[in-house]
Amino acid sequence: MTVLNTVRTAVQKRVAYSRLKYELETMPVETAIDLGMFREDAGKIAAKAVYG
Repeated sequence: MTVLNTVRTAVQKRVAYSRLKYELETMPVETAIDLGMFREDAGKIAAKAVYG
């Protein structure tokens, strides 16, 4: 059962990462500027938010 839980958790994290990265990449430039970030850094930001 633990292998199944480990796989399930990994898949859930990957889905969360993909969704967050997509949202950050497609946000308007004005919003990104207001947040003080570059849309090009979406992968790094999403990875840190999801995986720690």
